[in-house]
Amino acid sequence: MAAAGGDGPGGPGAGQALQAAMRAASGALEMDSAGRPREAYVQYLRSIAGIAQALQEEAAGADGSGGVTPDTPKMLKLAEQCLERVKSIAAALGKAQAKPAAQERGGGPAPLPRHRRVLSDEGAKLSPFVPPEIFQKLQIAEAQSARKELTPLEEASLQNQKLKAAYEARVARLNPSQALQKTSLTLSLQRQMMENLVIAKAREETLQRKMEERRLRLQEAANRRFSGSVALTPEEQEQRALYAAVLEYEQDHEWPRQWKARLKRSPADLSLVSGLFSCLLSFPEHPIAQLLRRLQCAVYARLYPVVSRGTADAALSVPSLDVGGSLPAEPGGRRLRASRSLHCMFSVPEHGPAGLRHSLSGTPLADGTPRAEGGWPGPAAAPQTPRESSFEDLERFLASPEGWAPGEPPDGPGQEAALPEQLKGVVRDIHNAIDRLLALTLLAFEGLNTAAGKDQSLACLEEAFFPPLCAPLLALYRSVHRPREAALARSMERHRHASPADMGLSSRLLPPAPGRPAYGSAIEDLRLIPLETCPRRKLECVARALRGICECAEEYCGARDGRSPACAAVGADDLLPILSYVVLQTGLPQLLSECAAMEEFIHEGYLIGEEGYCLTSLQSALSYVESLQ
Repeated sequence: MAAAGGDGPGGPGAGQALQAAMRAASGALEMDSAGRPREAYVQYLRSIAGIAQALQEEAAGADGSGGVTPDTPKMLKLAEQCLERVKSIAAALGKAQAKPAAQERGGGPAPLPRHRRVLSDEGAKLSPFVPPEIFQKLQIAEAQSARKELTPLEEASLQNQKLKAAYEARVARLNPSQALQKTSLTLSLQRQMMENLVIAKAREETLQRKMEERRLRLQEAANRRFSGSVALTPEEQEQRALYAAVLEYEQDHEWPRQWKARLKRSPADLSLVSGLFSCLLSFPEHPIAQLLRRLQCAVYARLYPVVSRGTADAALSVPSLDVGGSLPAEPGGRRLRASRSLHCMFSVPEHGPAGLRHSLSGTPLADGTPRAEGGWPGPAAAPQTPRESSFEDLERFLASPEGWAPGEPPDGPGQEAALPEQLKGVVRDIHNAIDRLLALTLLAFEGLNTAAGKDQSLACLEEAFFPPLCAPLLALYRSVHRPREAALARSMERHRHASPADMGLSSRLLPPAPGRPAYGSAIEDLRLIPLETCPRRKLECVARALRGICECAEEYCGARDGRSPACAAVGADDLLPILSYVVLQTGLPQLLSECAAMEEFIHEGYLIGEEGYCLTSLQSALSYVESLQ
């Protein structure tokens, strides 16, 4: 880096010095993003030292201009941002070293690990979501790990390297008097290396010609498939190109033909559809899997600027509730915990003495902090290792140094009124993406082109598409419904001690044994909704909750009347009070946004059946609880 700065002001060395400085800072930023603060700390210091040395050499070699070049302000800005990160990391490392000693003296429990966070485009508000660039790297990491075959020229290059190594070893063993033999060996080496390159070049040209012939042949097959349309739309042209890529992939792999044969033998076996998609998604180089990742990245790139600006405010504006319940346990007794992975940034409530976590951004609302009057959590606590605005500034500078100008203010937050329109655009993109994936899947595997096959394929595609997008998508829904969620949260807080009788339940719908929790299974099922990452799975939780309500009510009635549980039934007039009580006991105001998302992304065929009735009933109960005075 230092040597690059000595070509004079404004010369090529100045640009090289800036590029070298940006490469060094990018390496430090990658370490910082990967959670390696100590290594990033050293790399940032190296970047600053390199920038200082380059500027010093430019100034020393200047002739009257003072050594200031057009790149000097950018290098100074880069050094300033690296220095800010050094200060932040040094402070965090100092606190990390001080905490074990303090805990050893005080004997207190170790703090719970938290999600690592990045900063929003505003440069001052915490966001629980990774930038789109990192999201894309996470999505394609598996595809990049696939083994790449060497081309003929690459194989020839490796062979020539081995020949050269053998030649050097033989020459080293020759005596000085054997100059003629050394010349012969040199000429032989050159001839063999040239022959290898010529043969490899011929092989590569032949291979390219065959590949081009095959590509044209498959393109003709794709054109025949789409020959019914006189003028193709851009979407149909893209679909034709993707179908040609699928045909080309099937020329080199056997497993698609095997699955097609299985589907043809057993067209009614829907279990084959799930197996096919499991196999398909395990091959990241398949065109359908590639399209899936590309569409996920496109949707996330549209979501990130919106949700990264709004989550910090939303986390503070919607109060968290704790109605004395707890997360349900798995059949084995292990408590369900919110995922800490990058693909699931939200945390559902984890009630208990260790701490209460429930907010849009996953920020802990109570972790050893005093609570407000009545046992409700106070203001949000600061995260354990915050990432200041310097991190985001450095990311933005490295992404676009040419667009940076001294004193440029960060972008302001989006207008609240624009959120519904942005949500509509994201929803439209998601529907279009799933439609494109389904159309390509039906083109590639014609055996799925039945009513049952389409429905099962759509379910499999949704389960693959939604998980990495669920958290930011729900964050956008919660931002749009923030006023209603706040009203619902206030109502839940006001009536958190309400008994079933206060909600209008008659005595026959209550457990006969005193002290037994009423409709506990339904409360647990509704609390599972935020843990699911696919709309259909969330809707299944709603349906299970209402079935559990009916089963409990029939059991209570049968136990009181001495009749068989099957003889009792819950009427529609009884369902709303029971469900309102269950909703109140969950303490989850975000159920309102969850229901809005389910209503948008659940297929119409489900919404006109039992699941649709269950969802409508839950929405009615939420509206009722929200309106309680």
